Amino acid sequence: MKKVVLILVAAAMLASCGRNAMNAGGELVGVKSASFSEPTPYGMVLVKRGAFEMGQADADSIWGTAADTKGVSFEAFWMDETEITNAKYRQFVYWVRDSLIRTRLADPAYGGNDLYMITEDRFGDPVTPHLDWSRPIPWKRATEDEQRAIESVYYTNPVTGETGLDPNQMNFKYEWYDYTAAALRRNNLDPEKRLRNTDLTPDPMEVVMISKDTAYIAEDGKIVNETVTRPLSGPYDFLHTRIVNIYPDETAWINDFRNAYNEPYLRMYFIHAGYDDYPVVGVSWEQATAFCTWRTNQYKNILTLPVGQTIEPFRLPTEAEWEYAARAGKSENKYPWSIEGLKDAQDCFMANFKPGDGNYTEDGHLITARVASFMPNEFGLYDMAGNVAEWTSTVFYESGPAQMSDLNPELRYHAAKEDPYEMKKKVVRGGSWKDVARFIRSDMRSFEYQNETRSYIGFRCVRTQVGFSNSKKGKKK
Repeated sequence: MKKVVLILVAAAMLASCGRNAMNAGGELVGVKSASFSEPTPYGMVLVKRGAFEMGQADADSIWGTAADTKGVSFEAFWMDETEITNAKYRQFVYWVRDSLIRTRLADPAYGGNDLYMITEDRFGDPVTPHLDWSRPIPWKRATEDEQRAIESVYYTNPVTGETGLDPNQMNFKYEWYDYTAAALRRNNLDPEKRLRNTDLTPDPMEVVMISKDTAYIAEDGKIVNETVTRPLSGPYDFLHTRIVNIYPDETAWINDFRNAYNEPYLRMYFIHAGYDDYPVVGVSWEQATAFCTWRTNQYKNILTLPVGQTIEPFRLPTEAEWEYAARAGKSENKYPWSIEGLKDAQDCFMANFKPGDGNYTEDGHLITARVASFMPNEFGLYDMAGNVAEWTSTVFYESGPAQMSDLNPELRYHAAKEDPYEMKKKVVRGGSWKDVARFIRSDMRSFEYQNETRSYIGFRCVRTQVGFSNSKKGKKK
């Protein structure tokens, strides 16, 4: 009897599964994707989808600029509520440091402890060698060889005797897949799918040329990033490799301001605890982009994703996203705040900038200020005017906004090393602690070269929010 019952239960279960899989009764019920509840990114603010008039709404006869606006719309995205601080960027630098130390602890030429390198899975099958981050670095009880591995990432000035991390060794290698290039019809691997016009015959011998970034460390220790142009051969042609030295350029404080005594910032701004919560500076567009990739990888490591599920990466904001966020989505806002002036009702400045001729301190700060020292805008974002100017992902053209789509507008160009330097300009927004009022306006455009480092340029990250509606309009009840 029990056997019969078990057979009936099993049959019922199979029938139930069959009805779901075959869309019970022949009705169209759909197949749901695996659900995934992604946590709110720490320290980020949700900028809801919306639209506004991008660009300068009024002419400026003094500076010779004309009014030029364009209506644009955006998908929702998360944005760091503050600029990336020294402490947060230092986490990136120390990760690179620790990965280098662990690699050398496993290297027979140094520590020779192969436990720092995982070469097989828990079943004993070989895997691609990778570091074991669960094994701590023996900072206090190291053997002689282990101590040599640890000390190898530090540098002692032979003249002053000062010791610190060796900036030249802080190199981050990463890969990025160009989804946009891979999706272009002209780059399809099947010649017949490149041509939609059925009056024409696809050429099976057509050669499609692509550009691919590769990188390696030369024998002399120098970073080599190259762009090769070759015939399209497969999907790996859209996987690019970069190596970036990610240590901030502390010398920017000297090179940006000649005939000034800025040595305290040179030696202390990035490493001193007193500046932990100040925005990181001396970071190029290339370094900021590398940070975004590292941050994405770290974030993925804490998530348990369903099979086939992925997440949107951390990235630099587009120029249009940055302006929309800074103006709190309001076309009439020239600044992150809604009033026309630069002071609030209590006669306090609304941002950290250069209020007067040679007077940097009138707003209460000489150089940068701790992030969130001023009130946020209506989106909850701090320091979108002044403090430090901020990198965007957008390539700079004078007519840039006019060339952009009105849907998630962006102009992106991955400049090769061989490209003219003029093609390596990236849009910088927001103005800084050293700029006068006009240049901290949210609708003002500026640029810097992607490999340049400045004592007044920093950045913050964004992530696109996927699959959620911010409006009740048209929603079925």
